[in-house]
Amino acid sequence: MTKVVLITGASSGIGRATAELFLDEEWTVYATARDTDDVADLATHEDCETRELDVTKPAQCKNVVDDIVETEGRLDCLVNNAGFGQLGALEDLPTRKLHRQFDVNVYGPHRLVRAALPHMREREDGTIVNVSSVSGRVSTPGMGAYSGSKFALEAMSDALRGEVDAFDIDVCLVEPGPVDTGFGDRATAELDDIESTGVYDHVYSLYEDYVLVSGAGASDPSEVADCIVDAAVSPDPPARYPVGRAARLGALARFVPDRIRDKAFSLAAKFA
Repeated sequence: MTKVVLITGASSGIGRATAELFLDEEWTVYATARDTDDVADLATHEDCETRELDVTKPAQCKNVVDDIVETEGRLDCLVNNAGFGQLGALEDLPTRKLHRQFDVNVYGPHRLVRAALPHMREREDGTIVNVSSVSGRVSTPGMGAYSGSKFALEAMSDALRGEVDAFDIDVCLVEPGPVDTGFGDRATAELDDIESTGVYDHVYSLYEDYVLVSGAGASDPSEVADCIVDAAVSPDPPARYPVGRAARLGALARFVPDRIRDKAFSLAAKFA
């Protein structure tokens, strides 16, 4: 029987590449986005259905999952990919902005996990793939909100993995470094609505330099999609899939003493 996957944030980038690869693997794909016009072309594929889904709306999350299970009789994989990056020095960042960051990147996946798990648990089978980031392993100045959301997603995934293991459900984290998706441009746009105190120019300069440097070594969205699909089809997937050199280095950076890491950031800011 054909397997079924639900993908959030499928309008572009990683989500779009993931939907296309699952279709190549002959899965039934439910590709979701806040605006279904953004995924309308995917709906032309006979094995792809599209749905409107804003992960900040609890009822919509539950209804989409229930509709899939009622229609297909199963949900084999949930890919929590929808997310965005809120940048800014933490003093500059209004709490409402921090809340929105967590609402999409943390509460959204949690809403869908809660909706999907009863169905997966009943079948004693399923895979949950949470798309995190190297920023979920190491935090840098100016990215506290985004890193905080991804740190939270990592912690929740680690806890969930142990909780559902008894039901033969797998939970995996995919941790990309920079990806060629336009993430940097969208994240920079989030800064436009922040009233800066003017004292953190060194932080914003550091981020601007990061965007310029990371673009050259960015992974293609298809590389991330490969890991997501591998997690879905593997009988015993690893807990984490770092994607790209920056992601692998970022995972190692966690083991660098805090004092040394802080000094490195300080020096980088001076030359930014």
